[in-house]
Amino acid sequence: MNIEQAKAIPISEILDKLNFKPAKRPSGPDLYYLSPFRNEKTASFHVNTNKNVWYDHGTGEGGDAITFIQKWMASTGEDGNVPDALRWARKMFGYAAVVPRVVDQDERPAEPKLKIINKRKITRPALVEYLDSRGIPIKIADEYLQQVDVENKDTGKKFFAIGFKNEKGGFELRNRNYKGSTKPKYITYIRGTESWKRDGIHFFEGWTDYLSAIIQQQNGQKFPDDTIVLNSLSNLAKGSDYIKGFGYRTAYTWMDNDEPGRKATAALGEFFATQNTLLHKPMNALYAPYKDVNAWHMVKLGLAA
Repeated sequence: MNIEQAKAIPISEILDKLNFKPAKRPSGPDLYYLSPFRNEKTASFHVNTNKNVWYDHGTGEGGDAITFIQKWMASTGEDGNVPDALRWARKMFGYAAVVPRVVDQDERPAEPKLKIINKRKITRPALVEYLDSRGIPIKIADEYLQQVDVENKDTGKKFFAIGFKNEKGGFELRNRNYKGSTKPKYITYIRGTESWKRDGIHFFEGWTDYLSAIIQQQNGQKFPDDTIVLNSLSNLAKGSDYIKGFGYRTAYTWMDNDEPGRKATAALGEFFATQNTLLHKPMNALYAPYKDVNAWHMVKLGLAA
């Protein structure tokens, strides 16, 4: 593991490995912990997950993942030079586990104030019309999506949306006027019809892209191969955890044709190169020059993209 790879390890994941959990989770990229280096009652250890940096307001110290590891090692009586920190990081995370973080500045963070109060089959005309406008037939949507009633715990206001569930029980939320999510933010794993073969794994940014792809290529049926819907580019490392040493032969990436999407494709490609016999096949050329798979799908259907 080199310095750049170690710096790419999310500091929040390092703290989690050390059994430190956030004491405060404000909206956005900021997490606050009780300092791992001293006793305190008010959380003053700040981690910015977008920049992947830390700052201890109690001591005025801060830095990146490497400097945190060095300070942690020194606090436990170990040598904390850079080579030692790299060996510690490799022991804790392994060489292949590190996927560079990609930030989409337009992405909204999951909202802790939102609560799902009911889930059911999609019946509201406004939601069916929204799906139709994106080229998603209700027959296909019903297999993956739900109609959810959402309450804002702060204001008591309620709204309804299309919900796409992740592996931790959080939901991606969409309607014609709203795009957001509930915590926890995580990936969605979809088994293929021939999952047992481990021939391939598909990576998508969001559910509209996944459903658009299977409509275009599979007549609405699942891929033979498995699929990971990231639900957020910040989940790249979480998605990679599902394929380490799993024996897949080809990884297909369906990222957006924009700067964050290109960075995500490159980051995943670097990770795939560390996996034995795993071929990376970016699919972007299929839906270029359009921004994403759903925009391409809508154009092919004659819908306004």
